[in-house]
Amino acid sequence: MANTPLMPKATAVWLVDNTALSFTQIANFCKLHPLEVKAIADGEAAQGIKGLDPVLTGQINRDELEKAQNDPNYQLTLQGSRVGVPETSKRKGPRYTPVSRRQDRPNAILWLVRNHPELKDTQIIRLVGTTKPTIAAIRDRTHWNSSNLTPSDPVTLGLCGQLELDMEVEKAAKASPHQVINREEMLSPVDDTTSEEALAAAFSFSTPAPEKKEEEEEIDADAVFAKLNSLKSESTEEDED
Repeated sequence: MANTPLMPKATAVWLVDNTALSFTQIANFCKLHPLEVKAIADGEAAQGIKGLDPVLTGQINRDELEKAQNDPNYQLTLQGSRVGVPETSKRKGPRYTPVSRRQDRPNAILWLVRNHPELKDTQIIRLVGTTKPTIAAIRDRTHWNSSNLTPSDPVTLGLCGQLELDMEVEKAAKASPHQVINREEMLSPVDDTTSEEALAAAFSFSTPAPEKKEEEEEIDADAVFAKLNSLKSESTEEDED
């Protein structure tokens, strides 16, 4: 953009109306297509745009302009600006959130706090555009609307992009890997939960009954044999008498 004149189309309009430069010369100077310059000359484009004099704005020298008009092969060169314009630095602060989406931020914060506890407050602020007190209130359940909050994915809500979320989660994982929850480790393998031993253990509450019955049967059998022995001994004594 440093080699492009200020307001290229307005400059092209002025050069078309006030000079004898060729379409190619104007197009090269204004960084436009020659056909677009031709459309400006024919009145098919840039209608209603007021021409901007590049000489008055200090973008070219009048002597150079006259030289270019006398030589169709001469290319105009943009002069450096006499006024130093400072570069606009990127504003640091919370992400701007549209008014229509601001009511969804607490739900998104709750989702991030529950599903990605490794994220720092500064990362959550970058993702959904909030403040540290709000995050702390949602974590501590002291938020004024805490009872009505529903965890919602900020990507689904349109508060951030999936790529942005993945990058922040990856950064947090590298910074504190011990806080990352591995959901695969929390779940048992399917083979272990569907095996015969696992199914037997799951329904073990119904198995003690037969064991108890067998013990009762063994006790009853001993009593019967004892009773028979006592009757047999009594009958033997009677025979001896």
